[in-house]
Amino acid sequence: MPVETRKKLTVLQALPALEAGGVERGTLEVAQALVRHGHRSLVVSAGGRLVEPLVNAGSEHITLALGAKSPLTLRHVFRLRRILAAEQVDILHARSRLPAWICYLAWKSLPAARRPHFVTTVHGPYTVNGYSRIMLRGERVIAISGFIRDYILTHYPDVDASCIELIHRGVAPGQFAYGYRPSAAWLSAWRERYPEFSDKFLVTLPARITRWKGQEDFLEIIEALRVRGVPAHGLLAGAPHARKRNFYRHLLTTVAQRGMTEHITFLGHRDDLKDIMAVSDVVLSLAREPEAFGRTALEALSLGIPVVAYNHGGAAEILSAVFPAGLVPPLDRAAVVTKLEEFRRRRPEVARQHPFTLDAMLQKTLGLYDSLSSSPETPPWKKS
Repeated sequence: MPVETRKKLTVLQALPALEAGGVERGTLEVAQALVRHGHRSLVVSAGGRLVEPLVNAGSEHITLALGAKSPLTLRHVFRLRRILAAEQVDILHARSRLPAWICYLAWKSLPAARRPHFVTTVHGPYTVNGYSRIMLRGERVIAISGFIRDYILTHYPDVDASCIELIHRGVAPGQFAYGYRPSAAWLSAWRERYPEFSDKFLVTLPARITRWKGQEDFLEIIEALRVRGVPAHGLLAGAPHARKRNFYRHLLTTVAQRGMTEHITFLGHRDDLKDIMAVSDVVLSLAREPEAFGRTALEALSLGIPVVAYNHGGAAEILSAVFPAGLVPPLDRAAVVTKLEEFRRRRPEVARQHPFTLDAMLQKTLGLYDSLSSSPETPPWKKS
């Protein structure tokens, strides 16, 4: 990655936890890039399964439950204040609302001359209220897509547009290589476990099972394809949220009542999602509300797999640039069915290259850190 900053920085990223998801993955990616370029990377969270790879890559993790929705969380303001001062943090980067409030209060309590630079990332179209406004208090506010940038400017018209930095999320072409095929061992295990997939038109929806992600639309789409004589099999790759088990049970009941049990497979959470998408004929993005970015759609396209997506939010932004043939009007299930039939008759080609790369995202993020640290307000302990 061809980015070099002019001084070695200490960057602290703050988020609720390090389990799984786009926020967590982005935090890990930026942390790894910081270490590769000789900087010091600190991450504050409640912990989780991504702590081990974070630390193994050279970052330091500090356990603070900044995302716990309890009045007791305010006690972390004082500890975080001590950390910012003791570790001589140059950049404080908040990635979620409650952690951002704790960060802001700790940051604000320091003498102005000793404050690190404060950066926030808006990862989603948050509810418009005073609580969410904290994400716009950063000296620089990163928007992860044009959709999010426009959302900020529409709902918070008093925000200085020059403070918003558009830095798209991205994927590594090497990790999601065009034309990638799973290993022989994986394919053998897959075929042995799911022999019923042979000669089927595999349509995959990779998304956590929750109502707004479009699983109900998906069931109707697969049923409509079957009625039209398409030998479609639907794969739902994603686990239900711990508090959404009732919706998961509703989906199971719906599948049984419609006689679709043989045509829908619930795969649950998968660590081999790349392989599953690679053997799919088409991947869908059916979020019923606009998504901030749409990483799985981008990952599938990077593999060369056609994607059909509702034309809104970040997914529309990605497909407009990479694969516009896959866009359909939002919530128009009939249009999805028609598009899938069209793709089955003639599989479309997906562009081999796209602008949404991990290197571009990391270069812009580290460049932002550098531009702030090189400004006249650089903390006195880092001035040359």
